[in-house]
Amino acid sequence: MVLVSACLLGEAVRYDGRSQRSEKVLAALEGKEVVPLCPEVGSGLPIPRPPVDLSGGTGVDVWAGHARALEREARVDRTEDFQRGARLALAATRRFGITVALLKEKSPSCGSQRVYESGTLRPGEGITTALLRAEGVTVLSDEDL
Repeated sequence: MVLVSACLLGEAVRYDGRSQRSEKVLAALEGKEVVPLCPEVGSGLPIPRPPVDLSGGTGVDVWAGHARALEREARVDRTEDFQRGARLALAATRRFGITVALLKEKSPSCGSQRVYESGTLRPGEGITTALLRAEGVTVLSDEDL
């Protein structure tokens, strides 16, 4: 069983109300059981919603209390929302015995190699990825396929 970013499966849950359906992801998951999840929507954030960037570091830094998740323009702090969504993702992995997650690259929640920090794409991981990895879950990116 694999935890998968719902947007990659074609669900219109992204901040802009669109999906990021990936035929490569769908092909890689063929025959596998999946648990679709959008940590941001799971935390109660609406669709659409203002885009969010990390500020002051990456997802690891957010959990250490050194960085925040801020709306790109209004600078509204969404850190607690993003952490709540990450905890829901972790709960799903525990409930279903999931050890692998396939998540959307560049997302402030799900990025596993690169995330936007203060408008700049930089190496690092998102808030959900950081928590899952800290708890032993293997996180892969849609760009790894």
